[in-house]
Amino acid sequence: MSRLKVLSVVGARPQFIKAFPVSDALRRDHDEVLVHTGQHYDESMSGVFFDELAIPEPDYNLGVGSGGHAAQTAEMMTRLDGVVADEAPDVVLVYGDTNSTLAAALVAAKRDPALAHVEAGLRSHNWAMPEEVNRVLTDHCSDLLFAPSESAAETLAAEGIRNGVSVTGDVQYDAVLRVREAARERSSILDDLDLRDGEYVLATVHRAANTDDRDRLGGIVEGLASSELPVVFPVHPRTEGALEASGLWSRLADAENVVLVEPVGYLDFVRLLDGAERVATDSGGVQKEAFYLDTRCLTLRDETEWTETVDAGWNVLVGADAAAIRAALADDDPLPEKPSLYGDGSAAERIVAALSEYGDA
Repeated sequence: MSRLKVLSVVGARPQFIKAFPVSDALRRDHDEVLVHTGQHYDESMSGVFFDELAIPEPDYNLGVGSGGHAAQTAEMMTRLDGVVADEAPDVVLVYGDTNSTLAAALVAAKRDPALAHVEAGLRSHNWAMPEEVNRVLTDHCSDLLFAPSESAAETLAAEGIRNGVSVTGDVQYDAVLRVREAARERSSILDDLDLRDGEYVLATVHRAANTDDRDRLGGIVEGLASSELPVVFPVHPRTEGALEASGLWSRLADAENVVLVEPVGYLDFVRLLDGAERVATDSGGVQKEAFYLDTRCLTLRDETEWTETVDAGWNVLVGADAAAIRAALADDDPLPEKPSLYGDGSAAERIVAALSEYGDA
C-alpha cells in the first residue's frame, strides 16, 4: 500500500469533532499534516476540542480569525497556498461547508494535490446560505467525495458528479459513539447546573441568518422563553453580541426558565444533548448528534441539508417563528421508530480505505 501525505484542513468547531476519528484512522498507515485555519480562534470554541478529543496538535495554525466572507476566505487562501506549496501533499482533505473548506478546496484545485471532501453531496437548496455556496463549489472541485448517505450520493449524481464518490456514512456518528460513554463518565455538567436527564431543553443558536436578523432572533427568543421545561442555552460569542446589540439579552436573562451559560466543551455538550428532553438548534451538526443520541430535535431554520432526519420524524423545521417553536416544544406525540441513515459508525475507516485505494491506483 502506498503511503500518502494528507494535508487535513480544519477551522471551526464542528470540523474538529469530525476530524478526530479520521485523523486517528489516517495516521495508522499514512502521514497527516493538520492545518488549523484559525477561523474559530477562541479557546472555548476550538482549543478545548484538541485537548478533550486527543486530536493531535495542529502542525500549522494560520491564525486567520474572523472577518467578512471575502476577506476571510482570501486570507485563508493566501496562507494555505504557501503551506500546500511547502508540504507538497498528495491529498488535501476538507470537511463540511465553512469558509475554511472552500479556501482549501480552491487552493488544492489550482495546485497538484487531489482534493477530498468529507460530507459531500449535502444540499439545503438555499443559496442565501454561505454554507450552501461553500459545499456546492467544493464538491465540484473535488476528486474524492465522501458522501454520508445514499441520498447525498444521488444528489451528486444528479449534478453530474459520479467519479470518485464513496458512500462512507457520517464521521460525526463515529465521533458521537466514541465520546458518549466518556461524556457520561467524565462530565459533571448536569450536576453543575442542577439538571436531571429528560427534564430540560437544550438550545443552540449561531447562524448569521438568525443572529443578524433582529426579527428572527426575537422570534427565537420568544419561542424559547415559552418553554415549560428549563432551557439550557450555551451562548455562542456571535449570538451574545447580537442579543446585546438588539436589546434582546435581558429578555432571555430575565426569563425564569432560561439558563444562559458560556460555551461548553465537547464532552459537556454531548452530555447535555444526551440528557436533554429535546434540543432547539440551528446547527447542522447538532441535528445529527441529536438523532444519534435519540434526542428529539426542532431546527430553527427554514430548511436543512439533513433532510432524512425530518423525513424520519425525529426533526421538525420551525424556522424563527415563535408560535411554531412554542408548539414544537410542547409536542408530546411519540417519536417513530428510528431508521439507520448514516452508516454504522465506521465512516472514518471507509474514508481512509478510499484514500488508500486512490494512492494505489
